[in-house]
Amino acid sequence: MIPLQADNLHTYYGKSHILHGVSLELREGEIVALLGRNGAGKTTTLRSLIGLTPPKTGTIRVFGEDTTHFPPYRLAAMGLGYVPEGRRIFTNLTVEENLKVPQGRPGNWDIPRVYKLFPRLAERKFNKGSQLSGGEQEMLSIARALLLNPRVLMLDEPSQGLAPLIVEQVFQVVIAARAEGMSVLLVEQNVRAAVAIADRAYVLEDGKVVFEGDAATFGKDEERVRALAGASAEKWDMVD
Repeated sequence: MIPLQADNLHTYYGKSHILHGVSLELREGEIVALLGRNGAGKTTTLRSLIGLTPPKTGTIRVFGEDTTHFPPYRLAAMGLGYVPEGRRIFTNLTVEENLKVPQGRPGNWDIPRVYKLFPRLAERKFNKGSQLSGGEQEMLSIARALLLNPRVLMLDEPSQGLAPLIVEQVFQVVIAARAEGMSVLLVEQNVRAAVAIADRAYVLEDGKVVFEGDAATFGKDEERVRALAGASAEKWDMVD
């Protein structure tokens, strides 16, 4: 059974037509990168899938069930984890208090395991969210999503504003999530980093899918990468 499918999504913000027939699928145990320039519709796609900005037309299926008009809490209960752009942690709560907010599903992920994955959070568990660095806040945001023991993990721009070393750490966590059996949908501006770990890629342009295929193949097409995703020419090397 395919964990997540979207077919012909048309999503609006008010009268603004943002998504124009977006279709995609996330298969079991794979990482899919959703790429594109700023304003292409990447975040809107995630918000449609998680129920924050439901599509006006089109169909969304999660584990084969039509969830097009499900509210976010029902999707979370089904096993969808969502790490929003901008982290959205509770800055007035401590790290430990932030981690106690999610109502977790049964599974292998609990707070001690999260601390093992992110030792820095364990060191700062009594610090408030406002006292954390950008990288630490991103780790905390991902940790909260993992505590839901999701079967599908969706991340929106996890590398935004982070130092390269921290980006590598975050992406290693994404790889670890797939190793745990999760399917991962990754919205990312850092094209080089995304295609280095993704199995497949979709590229959005003006709310439409303009590329769908093997991520590594896409990453080798320098002209297409530059034209469609606005990527820099910098080479990206993941640390083994």
